[in-house]
Amino acid sequence: MDASRTLGMTSAISLAKPKASDLEHTRELSEYLKEAGMFEEDSELNHRFEVLGKLNTLVRTWIRDISINVKNMPPQIADTVGGKICTFGSYRLGVAGKGADIDALCVAPRHIERTDYFSSFYELLKEQPEVTEMRSVEEAYVPVIKMKYEGIEIDLLFARLALKEVPDSVDLKDDTILKNLDEKCVRSLNGCRVTDEILRQVPNRESFRLALRAVKLWAKRHGVYSNVLGYLGGVSWAMLVARTCQLYPNATASTLVEKFFLVFSKWTWPAPVYLKQPYDAKLGFKVWDPRVNVQDRFHLMPIITPAYPQQNSTFNTSQSTRAVMVEEFKSGLQITEDIMLGKATWDKLFQPPNFFMKYRHYLVVIAVARTPEDHLEWYGLVESKIRHLILSLEHNTAIKTVHINPATFSCRVEEYLGKPHSSWFLGVDFNKSENVNIDLTNDINIFVEVVYKQSTYNKAYKDGMEVNCKYVKRKQLTNYLSLEDLEKYKPKAENQPRHIGQKRKSDPIAPDSPSRESPEPTKKPKIDSDLPQASLNGDDSNTSIDEAYSNSSLPGLTPEINATQRLSSVELPDVLTPEPPQLAPSSGSFAIHFK
Repeated sequence: MDASRTLGMTSAISLAKPKASDLEHTRELSEYLKEAGMFEEDSELNHRFEVLGKLNTLVRTWIRDISINVKNMPPQIADTVGGKICTFGSYRLGVAGKGADIDALCVAPRHIERTDYFSSFYELLKEQPEVTEMRSVEEAYVPVIKMKYEGIEIDLLFARLALKEVPDSVDLKDDTILKNLDEKCVRSLNGCRVTDEILRQVPNRESFRLALRAVKLWAKRHGVYSNVLGYLGGVSWAMLVARTCQLYPNATASTLVEKFFLVFSKWTWPAPVYLKQPYDAKLGFKVWDPRVNVQDRFHLMPIITPAYPQQNSTFNTSQSTRAVMVEEFKSGLQITEDIMLGKATWDKLFQPPNFFMKYRHYLVVIAVARTPEDHLEWYGLVESKIRHLILSLEHNTAIKTVHINPATFSCRVEEYLGKPHSSWFLGVDFNKSENVNIDLTNDINIFVEVVYKQSTYNKAYKDGMEVNCKYVKRKQLTNYLSLEDLEKYKPKAENQPRHIGQKRKSDPIAPDSPSRESPEPTKKPKIDSDLPQASLNGDDSNTSIDEAYSNSSLPGLTPEINATQRLSSVELPDVLTPEPPQLAPSSGSFAIHFK
């Protein structure tokens, strides 16, 4: 694609060509990412290709057999109905690193039902010796079968098209392919549709991919990579990097990383991020639009998918998780500016922050099960509901900040030794008061009740499954965590960066959380009332950056920062700011005393 072509809702901020120093910074960044395991070896790439080929053959064979034996279709017709596997996510974007999983979609013709997929195809997979650690999440927002195939983690979705046949040439980007489909099939298809549209919306794919590898590694090491916990998932990070590419279409990857932190540290959330002008294809599916849909007005950090029906990929984000990310953006900007000036090197950007020294108070959420198989399912359910605890704590007037660490740990507490379990740590910053008791019992009870109710509804609960919460002071962390775990969060020397959980720089990054299904939306969180809101009518959507920042002055800011802040206001629809729901005061015995 021509890098001079302007993509996105506005014109570019800068069309500057790269300087020699930009090219050198990009070369250094690429070398660092290779050492950090952000690129696959050819052998691993070939292995993934072979596994996808085997899965594709398995899907086509299964569809043919079901067509003949269950749907009573003549063999000569069953031979023509097709079916295929499509990929999306990091693999499809071309940014998969060592040990990364694969997001894939099983596309079937109209006579194959979702119930067939989660019954007969699931049983067929169980019979394959290459398949391990398999489980189905049929009731998820996006139903999925999770497994390892020849050691590669795969999340396999399902979509049934309203077509008699699904040839290899079927065009999933055509909006008419969504006609007569249910919402679950549309959500499954949109994984592929969004990924392909992101690639079409960037001016330079090579620079986009290298910059995205860097941002993904930074997000994982800084503990802000988790859609289910209220941070951003892979598709959201990809869209933010793609938007940066649109604003700086000729920039090299190193410059794009710096501009990424500039743009989104100054972004006036909850102004939405778009990659293209939204539209309604009039197929009956709801699109994200806070002018029409009341619930959309409560989203705090909207990043809108570019394929119809456009959705907010970050509806799990809370006040706390957004605040953590914005602070990390600001820190990233300062470091990358130093790198560009030759005052720092790339390893400084990727050093994990010292989470266990940042707060004096922590809450520990512990998920316990009787067997490893039960724990795999219980882990995912508990993790998907931790955001409810965060939202409840945010409404406690005694609490200033809640900071969830996406990493999970094994506890040293005796009652959990020898049992399959995982623990999450939440840093809590209280509003300063003296001689007061702060009671968190109600907040914790609400969370525990949500977990058990969901497990009952899903029929997932089994004997031995428990979820516990503990209050821990910083000096007590050694009772719960090994010194090795605590050491991972201490700053490393700049020439010896290490990702949390890595033993060597060349080791692969830690895999994504086993539970990555999108949970159902929860109660409306509070939206900032002091953030600027601008009307989006007729001509505003095409306002250039120059026009945007020349129309109002922000004292003390450079024109580029001024443009960035006005840009987000230009893209923000005119919405009302409702009052947040009020929760009843907590009561009980989970109290903390401040002298």
